[in-house]
Amino acid sequence: MPYHKDKQQAFQAAQQGFIEAQGFYQEIVRDSASYGHQLKHLKNEVNEAFQQIENALENASEHQREQLKQFQKDLRKIVNDVNMD
Repeated sequence: MPYHKDKQQAFQAAQQGFIEAQGFYQEIVRDSASYGHQLKHLKNEVNEAFQQIENALENASEHQREQLKQFQKDLRKIVNDVNMD
């Protein structure tokens, strides 16, 4: 991802990354034979979303910053939930 994006593009990329990670988390089947593979994919999605959020935070407006911090909090809940298994 290019480092220099305007605030809105960076925010939208972070938001999209968060939505994708959250969607993938909701689709995981815990008792599936492919759970390990799904978990690995989720980890990649979450890490990518965290990176996009960090990039967006560098030049976010105050309103965007609040939303980005909430995205981080929600992603941490996902990480904590899958780490409990």
